[in-house]
Amino acid sequence: MTTTQNSSSARLEQASSWSKVWLVPLVALGIGIWMIYTELSQQGPMINIQFSSAEGLEAGKTRIKTRDVDIGLVKEIRLAKGSKGVLVTARMTQESTPLLTEDASFWVVSPKVSLSGVSGLSTLLSGAYIELAPGSSDQTAKSFRGLDDPPLTPAGSPGMHLTLSSGEEFAFTEGDPIIYKGMSVGKIENVYFNYAERTVYYNAFVHAPYHQLITQNTRFWNISGIQVGLNTEGLTVHTGNLQTLLTNGVTFGIPEGMEAGKVVRRRTFFHIYADYDQASRPQLKQKVEYALLIKDSVKGLDIGAPIEYHGLTVGRVEQVNVALEQNHQPYLARDYRIPVIFSLYPAQLGLTDDDNGRETLKKNMHNWISEGLKASLATGNLLTGKQYIELKYHPGIKSVSVEQIADFTLVPSISGEFSLLTQKLDAILDKLSSLPLEQLSMDISETMQSATTALQKMQGSLSGIDNLIDDVEKKQLIQQLNNTLQTFEKLGGDYGSGSSSHTQLNRSLKRLEQSLSQLQPLLHKLNRQPNSLIFDHNSDETEPKAKGTRE
Repeated sequence: MTTTQNSSSARLEQASSWSKVWLVPLVALGIGIWMIYTELSQQGPMINIQFSSAEGLEAGKTRIKTRDVDIGLVKEIRLAKGSKGVLVTARMTQESTPLLTEDASFWVVSPKVSLSGVSGLSTLLSGAYIELAPGSSDQTAKSFRGLDDPPLTPAGSPGMHLTLSSGEEFAFTEGDPIIYKGMSVGKIENVYFNYAERTVYYNAFVHAPYHQLITQNTRFWNISGIQVGLNTEGLTVHTGNLQTLLTNGVTFGIPEGMEAGKVVRRRTFFHIYADYDQASRPQLKQKVEYALLIKDSVKGLDIGAPIEYHGLTVGRVEQVNVALEQNHQPYLARDYRIPVIFSLYPAQLGLTDDDNGRETLKKNMHNWISEGLKASLATGNLLTGKQYIELKYHPGIKSVSVEQIADFTLVPSISGEFSLLTQKLDAILDKLSSLPLEQLSMDISETMQSATTALQKMQGSLSGIDNLIDDVEKKQLIQQLNNTLQTFEKLGGDYGSGSSSHTQLNRSLKRLEQSLSQLQPLLHKLNRQPNSLIFDHNSDETEPKAKGTRE
């Protein structure tokens, strides 16, 4: 019994020792399997991104981020097939799987300096990384094509996309700002040139809430650099902000006097005007084209030049020097007249901007031409030499019947005031040149020589007369001085010492002295007793005394 129990205990101990030996590896294996499962469950998909260059990228170090959160790591970098760039293989996290849609964008973030600002400075220390911008599609993908430059407007940004176009000779580039009253409210995202239409289109984006300012009547115009204008009000200067001084820019608004219109809710096409003046002009639908044959020089008459009547703009020049006739004369022909096509707008003439206004303008033009309406060139600016066409009535000039030329109504033309003035000046110069100026100059020269000789003789005669007068005056003056001195000398001799006059004068003075000596006692007595001439000095009459004095 005891032996059986001992053998059983031995077997149990042996089994326990064997279980301990296998338990540790099994636990370790389970932990490894659990760790592998956990790692695999947390890993996201493997994706491929094709870039044009691997600059700044490094396998095992370069990370993929979105909103500054790590969502992947670059595992491998190799050349793409055909050496058309590089292929980057990256392991993404499980949380990033919903972001890997077919319209997701990838680009390399690195330090970049441009006219619009500085970006990517944080990568100076941490190194370049790949940024992911989620798309809006529901379809997932594992292969993507990276962008060479980051998108100007991240996907999902609130706002509105627009399509702009400019037919003028100015162009914009990606990143140029859209300005509204000095504030940057959007950017031009990309540029597209339509070869069939020969037109440049710009895809632009306006951020919220400024996109609510875009209405049906909104106008866009160029505000690049500094725009300087000279008009009747003086010198005007327009600019957007500091950024548009360095780069190009577009601004928008609603011209004065125009209704705002309905707010635009989806992508819409707008034209970019050259400046605010062109943008503020009314958009006219109807026009009627006429022809004009000009004898004067058309230098300075450009396409778009205004047609004016009494200072009011009623049309514009459409074409200059266009062949209208089959038997077109050469330019150097003596009687060659330059054809010009111009348009008149019914709305600018006070008519309705529709078909009725167009037909009314056609009928009225026949009457106006028969009443003496004619066209002529006029100078708009003497500094620039720009010209325009002026319509004016000339009743004194014989009217002509209305003519047609190449399906255009021909408006009679006359020379402009400047040309007439030039012609008059030429006629005056011709008359002056026809005068016998050479013979006239010879006659004048001979006359001047004779006059010079006569003047010289007259000058000699006048000099002799002056000398004679001087001699006479000098002789008379000396004679007068001599007479005066003789008179003084005679007077001095009469009163000199020893003369009778001198003796008589001394006697008279002595007698006068004696008379004064005799009068001296009398004057002394009168000084003491002024009443002695009236009262005797021996009289007993008492002397009057003052009142109140005592004797």
